[in-house]
Amino acid sequence: MSENIPGLASRIGLAIAAFFRLLLDGAYASQLQKLNAGQLTALPEARGAKPEVAEVKPDQPAPDVSPKTKPIRDLGPALQLLELLQREGRFIDFLQQDIVSFSDSDVGAAARIVHQGCKRALDQIATIETIRKEPEGGTLTLDAGFDAKAHRLVGNVQGGAPYRGTLKHRGWRVTKVTLEEPLPGATLEVVAQAEIEL
Repeated sequence: MSENIPGLASRIGLAIAAFFRLLLDGAYASQLQKLNAGQLTALPEARGAKPEVAEVKPDQPAPDVSPKTKPIRDLGPALQLLELLQREGRFIDFLQQDIVSFSDSDVGAAARIVHQGCKRALDQIATIETIRKEPEGGTLTLDAGFDAKAHRLVGNVQGGAPYRGTLKHRGWRVTKVTLEEPLPGATLEVVAQAEIEL
């Protein structure tokens, strides 16, 4: 047995400490009684504390106490998109630039270049279409059973469908995405390499 069993002197000291704790701490005595009856797997650590483990009944299996691990999210596609937007439209450069000191015309000129490049990047990997075909500013009616994930009601929302309102934004839906498989060993976190001119 690999358990570290205390010697006789240690056990006497433990017995005396347990004796006085049993006399002075009713909750501890109750938990010890349950432990002896096989209803608990451990005693609480502090005076009056509740046990940290669930009660185990003889006719039920012990609860699963294994730590739950969160699934690891694959950020690869998002990083690939950032890399493509940076490469084609200098998207990250534009967002990281402090534009307060630039004139509106300078910002507008830069935004035009970023817009053209980012649109080119997006067109390479995604097919995007509008959710609604009606023109913005027109009126429409949403009948009962409308797709609540694709439509957001704003303003004075009362009662139930049908809803009649003004189309403020037609919405966007991605219908197809094509991203290349990254090369083995690629460092996706590097979305733009540092450039050194020699």
